[in-house]
Amino acid sequence: MEYIFEIGAFKLRWYSMLVAAGFLVGAYVAVTEAKRRGDDHNHVYNILLLALPLALIGARAYHVVDLWDEIYRDDLGRIILINEGGIGIYGAIAGSILAVFIYTRWQKLPLLRWLDIGAPGLIVGQAIGRWGNFFNEELYGRPTDLPWAISIPLNKRIPGFAGFSDFHPLFLYESLLNIMAFGAMMFVGRRFGDRLKSGDIVLMYGLSYGAIRLGLENLRIGNWVAGAGVPVATIFSAVAVAGCGGALLYRHWLQPKLAARRTAEAG
Repeated sequence: MEYIFEIGAFKLRWYSMLVAAGFLVGAYVAVTEAKRRGDDHNHVYNILLLALPLALIGARAYHVVDLWDEIYRDDLGRIILINEGGIGIYGAIAGSILAVFIYTRWQKLPLLRWLDIGAPGLIVGQAIGRWGNFFNEELYGRPTDLPWAISIPLNKRIPGFAGFSDFHPLFLYESLLNIMAFGAMMFVGRRFGDRLKSGDIVLMYGLSYGAIRLGLENLRIGNWVAGAGVPVATIFSAVAVAGCGGALLYRHWLQPKLAARRTAEAG
């Protein structure tokens, strides 16, 4: 189930295929968005050439830091063995944003505008890539007897849960919620485009994905936790929700009120 096919030493994983599919669909969405906005879509291809390695490095670094004591401190050679699996989406997001920042600074392009162009493609790519977790039999949540629970084989169960067989399919929850967020971002971008400011769509991304992870992290087992026992992803998600949500609130509610008050006082 983990492999599509095997030819000698070559093995093609479903996980790799689905991550690649998510990347290609996300690229197509970004190109479409650039064209719709009247921008040069060739910039998308150039950004992706930089984003792919930086996102991969960031995603791997997130995972390595998570399992440094358990795996990598005593076996540094395994850090580069990405074929064994092990990437973190927040690291990939950070790497992608860094790539857009570097490229737009180099080409003297508006950063927020190009983040807006890329954000819908990023979240739909995540929605597709998450299905790789299904074939790897990972990213599952707490035990459950719900009709849509997934069965995890004994050798793939997290220590302490050997007595359970059925678990919440977190990959499915996240994939479906990401698709809903993608639809909302595309709708808002088209329906209210004349009211939006540069950066609003990427702020929607941060708010929606942060909220998705904040909710799902409570169901997850085997989380990477900080010193106080709080999942690291929960911390990142809370910061994303507060920061992006606060920025949107300021831009579209508080800032207009302050501007109107200043105008009234000046008058």
